[in-house]
Amino acid sequence: MTGPDEFTAHRPLLFSIAYEILGSVADAEDVLQDAYLRWRTVDAASVRNPRAYLARIVTRQALMVLRSAARRREEYPGPWLPEPLATGPDGVDHVLTGEAVTTAMLLVLETLTPAQRAVFVLREVFDFGYAEIAAAVGRSEAAVRQLNRRARDHVRSQRHTAVASPSEARSVAERFSVAAATGDVQSLMDVLAPDVVYIADGGGIVTAVRRPVHGPDKVARLVVGLLAKGARMGDIDLRVGIYNGMHSVAVFVGGALDQVTSIEVGDGVVTAVYSVRNPEKLTTVKI
Repeated sequence: MTGPDEFTAHRPLLFSIAYEILGSVADAEDVLQDAYLRWRTVDAASVRNPRAYLARIVTRQALMVLRSAARRREEYPGPWLPEPLATGPDGVDHVLTGEAVTTAMLLVLETLTPAQRAVFVLREVFDFGYAEIAAAVGRSEAAVRQLNRRARDHVRSQRHTAVASPSEARSVAERFSVAAATGDVQSLMDVLAPDVVYIADGGGIVTAVRRPVHGPDKVARLVVGLLAKGARMGDIDLRVGIYNGMHSVAVFVGGALDQVTSIEVGDGVVTAVYSVRNPEKLTTVKI
């Protein structure tokens, strides 16, 4: 039987694979727990490459979970957003950074087939070899290459905004936060892109806009209005952090975490605002 050391050494990678495929911290943790139990039953002498072997176990388990969740996501009330994942210096220790983990990228990955998504994640994000990926998804190398080519072309067609530098993103996000907190609609509009979009996920449990809101005027007034409404419900506490590779604000109302709002920046302005309010997706948030 194998010991826990190899699993522990590769855990950040394994968690990242599962999260990229599933977009759920809770589901990724469940997959890792199951993978660990399976790993403990394996004869270590028979495993030549523990990293690839463990990635194969995690990928297969994640695909099973993803396929079973497909119908639930189709019937999800309102927009679906991935669970916020702390990715700053004090966040979860994992290997995902930058574009790979952003909410926008994860939403694009949602439009791929499960097989395309797994292949893309393993190849384009983690640079696994085609033979290793073929073993993980149960396809031929030729089929894997084709799946990856189609997935890569689709992702490129959907992602047009270049990732902002950390300093630019921080500066713009700070301007956004100050304007929102002070209720300055015009200053908020000035930092929003002409095609900015606001997307909220309440999961049908709490109140949230059921459709994306477009345009600087509508988005600015919505953000200011929501904060004003929250202030009437209790004291508001705003805590900044990095979630999914983006500058974000965790909003507490009356001492309880109400939402995590992440701000995507491109070309010096805010291009998208993602607000997760579904309380089921906030239980794993690390502040």
